[in-house]
Amino acid sequence: MLSTSFVLLAGLASVYGAALQKRVTCPTGQQTANAACCVLFPVLDDIQNNMFAGDTCSDAAHTALRVAFHDAIGWSDNDPTFGTGADGSMFIFGETELGFGANLGIADAFNLEVPFIKKHNISVADFIQFAATVSLTKCPGILQPPFMLGRVDATFPAPDGTVPEPFQNIDVILARMADAGLSAAETVALLASHSIAGADDVDPTISGLPFDSTPSIFDTQFFVETQLRGTLFPGSSGNQGEVMSPIAGEIRLQSDHLFARDSLTNCLWQANVNNQNHMATTFRDAFAHMQLLGQDPTQMVDCSDVIPVPPPLAAANARSVFPPGLTHSDIEQACASTAFPNLATAPGAALTVPNIVQSPLTDGDCDDDGTGCDFATFT
Repeated sequence: MLSTSFVLLAGLASVYGAALQKRVTCPTGQQTANAACCVLFPVLDDIQNNMFAGDTCSDAAHTALRVAFHDAIGWSDNDPTFGTGADGSMFIFGETELGFGANLGIADAFNLEVPFIKKHNISVADFIQFAATVSLTKCPGILQPPFMLGRVDATFPAPDGTVPEPFQNIDVILARMADAGLSAAETVALLASHSIAGADDVDPTISGLPFDSTPSIFDTQFFVETQLRGTLFPGSSGNQGEVMSPIAGEIRLQSDHLFARDSLTNCLWQANVNNQNHMATTFRDAFAHMQLLGQDPTQMVDCSDVIPVPPPLAAANARSVFPPGLTHSDIEQACASTAFPNLATAPGAALTVPNIVQSPLTDGDCDDDGTGCDFATFT
């Protein structure tokens, strides 16, 4: 496999260039630039109509997005025993990897996706990343993401410790990400995924806790609300990796809290506030890089034209605001070089953010400790 130092440039040279002209018609009737991409249209139709049926950037989409990172980060530029990156090992060796503490809750993705993987003729590695890419297109605010086809499946599991933990310090997390070939700027960019995410297991008493007040919209509220002073817990206190949040019903990870305040990352964090284009562009590019960790892009095919167009972002959501009842005085300023932007306060009573409704498709025989997560026998 190739080093990740040139993966993004080598693998995605055509993604943001001139529109491809040559078209082929697939057996299903859809058109694409490369016949190799035809295999994706039956997968797309199936997951759109069944796995993501009725999902408008909610639990199924969040689940598919989360597992893409957990699978891909099993890679090191320096230690080949760390895994082979975006290689499907999270599912192929589910009984092993899903038992790791950092992968708590990924059993939901196994239950959701494995029955669909077994119906289609693409690699497990490609399915995980394809489903994640399609999941993004459920969320207003996302720029249309690229997709490369041709990942090679894992032959051995990634070891414990490749996925950063929310209770770790920022220097530890950044060192792990750098070892995988991802910069501090890319790490912060990837954390924009928490704008469309929820936590099921940090607080064991509550599932579907959102990280910001708009968990079905890819907007910059996450970066605003993480900079606000925490005052309460959404459920029980004393959970490892959780600190107080500013809004009822919202959860804040300790790592997100520190990324917003640590001198290594606080200005990178603040740069996303009220800058939708910056957040969306840097996330798109970092996510594309992450999806190719450990893989050889010169042996892959650009199938970006298979990916649906995301829904548009409403103009009101393109502007950051302080939640009702909160103002600039509630911000914990951290970036030393630039003041936090002045924002309007949204009208109305103080918010209580509702839990994210859980998809029944995430329930199944695969459990959080890896029990029942045998890919070969799972149905």
